[in-house]
Amino acid sequence: MFRPLPLDQARDQPFWRRPVALLFLMALTMPIAFNGWSALLNNFVIEVANFDGADIGLLHTVREIPGFLAVGVIAVIIFVREQVLAMISLIMLGVATAVTAWFPSLGGLLFVTLISSIGFHYYETVNQSLQLQWLPKDRAPQILGWLVAAGSASTLVVYGLIVLTWERFDLSYDLVFMLTGGATAVLAIFAMLAYPQFDAPTPQTKKIVLRRRYWLYYALQFMAGARRQIFIVFAGFMMVERFGFDVHELTGLYLINLLINMSVAPLLGRAVARFGERRTLIFEYAGLAIVFAAYGGIYWFGWGVVLAATLYVIDHILFALAFALKTYFQKIADPADIAPTAAVAFTINHIAAVFLPALLGLLWVVSPGAVFVLAAMMAMVSLLLSLLIPRNPEPGHETVFSRPMPAAAE
Repeated sequence: MFRPLPLDQARDQPFWRRPVALLFLMALTMPIAFNGWSALLNNFVIEVANFDGADIGLLHTVREIPGFLAVGVIAVIIFVREQVLAMISLIMLGVATAVTAWFPSLGGLLFVTLISSIGFHYYETVNQSLQLQWLPKDRAPQILGWLVAAGSASTLVVYGLIVLTWERFDLSYDLVFMLTGGATAVLAIFAMLAYPQFDAPTPQTKKIVLRRRYWLYYALQFMAGARRQIFIVFAGFMMVERFGFDVHELTGLYLINLLINMSVAPLLGRAVARFGERRTLIFEYAGLAIVFAAYGGIYWFGWGVVLAATLYVIDHILFALAFALKTYFQKIADPADIAPTAAVAFTINHIAAVFLPALLGLLWVVSPGAVFVLAAMMAMVSLLLSLLIPRNPEPGHETVFSRPMPAAAE
């Protein structure tokens, strides 16, 4: 069961037991718990736990602490294989999600959210590493696009069931948390038992790696993490607080996002392969700056719910382009740096996430529109940084300031 299998021998396995099949199973498994939790969270904390903007900001700050500490993955993989760690992390996410409704207070939710977040962030760190190690560079953008579509399909099933059954069967928060979290835990156990342990050809460096030539990647990760927090924490919260969305209404909006993502994500993967990471990220960040500015206009000018819902959908489409940052790193990285740099990048991505939600939660109480204006400014900074990506990045040619040459050891 845990016998290592070299990656080049995996093609001899049945199709469902190959590395790409495992990546797809993982892509289907994680969203069940995570998005089941996300679909209910805003309503649960308002209706049951009586949260305000400051409370939800604090909750998301605690949720992001394990992301900030994702660099600890480097220490863990000294003793545990990345593939095994991914499954253990999924089990943690599933179990913690399943018991969320048992803790309907600020302190209780902070505790259980911390546990689920450790599972989520360690899984995401290792998953990104495995994707970049197992996927060939020439096909990575297309396959990553299909993985995004698979995750959207999984989430579509979860959200669809919630929309169809929430009011009809008068479901409880406890039941839905239990079902979604339990499903993720069971599938993770199956994946742990059913698949060989795939060995990539290049052993990973098991220590912290910080290289000067990756500085642009680090900067883009930092800005992406800061900007993403505003969307994750406050966009959905706005739909409930300002426009009074119920669980099935907010989930219905998620369903629209998923249907669109399932359709366009594979096309976005092909677009990244055709137009390159530079153009793709410029387009993403310019679009996000406009969307966040328009979010602010909802509060400054009293724009209505239809525009808010439209912006929410556009926001999701643009965020789907984020995998272009992964393929940019794959092109410039030393193959042995992928696992440690994934951990370091996740920590960098979450530096702002540790304090930003709580601080912006306080600002939200005073001026929600100002929160989204700050997000638009962050997107503009990301846009300026993306202009420094060369058209054809490679080791030694990581930015427009460098020239193609073999990467020197540092």
